[in-house]
Amino acid sequence: MTSSTIYIPVLSPPTPAASPGPDTDGFPAIPVALPHNPALRQQYLASLLHSLTPGELLFVSTTIAPLLKRDFIADLPTELALMVLACIDEPRTLARASRVSRRWKAMVADESVWRGLCIHIGFGSRLRPRPRDPDDEPLEEMEQFAPYLMDPAQQWLAAKRRRPKPSHPPPPTFSYYQHFKQSYRTMMNWRTGGTLLRAHRMNPTPPPPNAQQALNSIDVITSVALDADWVVVGLANSKIHVFSSRTGVLARTLVGHDAGVWGPNALVVSGGCDKVLRVWDVRSGYPIHVLSGHTSTIRCLRMLHNRPLAVTGSRDSTLRVWDVQRGRMVRVMAGHSGSVRCLDVCGNRAVSGSYDATCRVWDVDTGECMHVLRGHFHQIYSVAFDGVRIASGGLDTTVRVWDALTGQCLALLQGHTALVCQLQLSPSLPTTPHPAPILVTGGSDGRVITFSLNTYTPLHRIAAHDSSVTSLQFDGRWLVTAGNDGRVRLWEIRTGTYVRELSEGGESVWKVCFGGGSGDAEMGLGAGGSARGGGGEGEAEGEDGEGGQGHDGGGDVIAIMCKRAGKSVMEIWSFRPEDMPTASS
Repeated sequence: MTSSTIYIPVLSPPTPAASPGPDTDGFPAIPVALPHNPALRQQYLASLLHSLTPGELLFVSTTIAPLLKRDFIADLPTELALMVLACIDEPRTLARASRVSRRWKAMVADESVWRGLCIHIGFGSRLRPRPRDPDDEPLEEMEQFAPYLMDPAQQWLAAKRRRPKPSHPPPPTFSYYQHFKQSYRTMMNWRTGGTLLRAHRMNPTPPPPNAQQALNSIDVITSVALDADWVVVGLANSKIHVFSSRTGVLARTLVGHDAGVWGPNALVVSGGCDKVLRVWDVRSGYPIHVLSGHTSTIRCLRMLHNRPLAVTGSRDSTLRVWDVQRGRMVRVMAGHSGSVRCLDVCGNRAVSGSYDATCRVWDVDTGECMHVLRGHFHQIYSVAFDGVRIASGGLDTTVRVWDALTGQCLALLQGHTALVCQLQLSPSLPTTPHPAPILVTGGSDGRVITFSLNTYTPLHRIAAHDSSVTSLQFDGRWLVTAGNDGRVRLWEIRTGTYVRELSEGGESVWKVCFGGGSGDAEMGLGAGGSARGGGGEGEAEGEDGEGGQGHDGGGDVIAIMCKRAGKSVMEIWSFRPEDMPTASS
């Protein structure tokens, strides 16, 4: 049987119609040559934009805007990006820049950026002094034992009251960012904040039978000095009180002078109305040396920087140089015919001012009088010496500036109408916000005047107080003044602008001293060095770190000695960020 195959034809499906092309009505096609011709591309885009509605234009704008932004910090080489950031002189701008991205935050955190900002604003670049071990801080519970010598039993009691501390980690490496942060917050606290650490009432004690002082002046505070660790206060009742500048706690009361104390130096040296110089071990309270030689009241005292030599001036019209380490007098410097009222030192030179209306420049190492500065017509009450210039002020209401090398009078400065009782010189320092050297004077007329030492012209005339200016101190940023009107006022040194009052008003303010921070503004208390402030009665000795006064306004503690409700009061205020009250407190 034969098989056969049958083929059934299959018809192909119909071809579908072509897809419709894009609607080109009102939207002309891009010419083929357009991508290669920039002029035609721009012409095409311009015609396109003119045909868009406002809503479409907004859409195009928001779409294009991100495409036009460039992260120049990320795109630039690291060195160039850091140079750009270093040009920013506003810390808030840097803070905002650090929140842009992780890359920006890392670049802003570079130390070179904050180093430049520290120098620009005037915070300097020095390390903060290492804080004292907390175990060495005086205890509030031990204040009752301050007038007594520290014996082993009291040392054991003090150690027992301190809680055991773990071993302290090594101090962190210096950071310009942390230095700026601390200094900036401290600066803002000076302007608007501040915490009262302690307020001490100096209880008067009955005078001894042979005392020549009036009862109402027996508790007068006559001198003060402070550094990062201590505040030392001398009183007319022959006592010296030592307080912690970290906590304000009374650490020690030094008793030994038979009459009022007129110039304690840095926990070490003090001189008084009993004509003797005493050298103290403050921690134990023991007097190490009692040095005699003067035949009348010691009115002024200064220490030589980094040398164990003290210079004293007395009402007996002589100056004497003492070796406070060996406990002996080195030499007598005679020449004045009146009481030596004030002195200042720099290097191996000392400058003294006297009631005989002259100043004398002395070589401390030889005792030779280098120059006799004549020009004042009445007693000299204040001097300041920075190694190059000498400033002197007195009862004739004038201030004279002298060349320390030649002894020639460089300028006669006028403006006060009464006794010029306060002086402070500032050397020219490139890291200060106010680089030009200036002189600040305070008088019994209540005025404070700042002079340029480049032109010898007044920069600012400040009506600071309603009565005599009793104390003044300035650094690269702030000027603090105190007066017999009971006020303590803060001013900007560069502009002379009033900022605020620093303390509650009282009957009078005797002394004000600030420092203890990261800058050279501190008025140190260690043996050696001298404060650049001149001449008030009972002026305290100080150390300025590197022989200059106040680079950067880094002082964070101020001591105020005043009279309130008939009582002598000593206040210690802190501007340290860590001492500020928190929001929860």
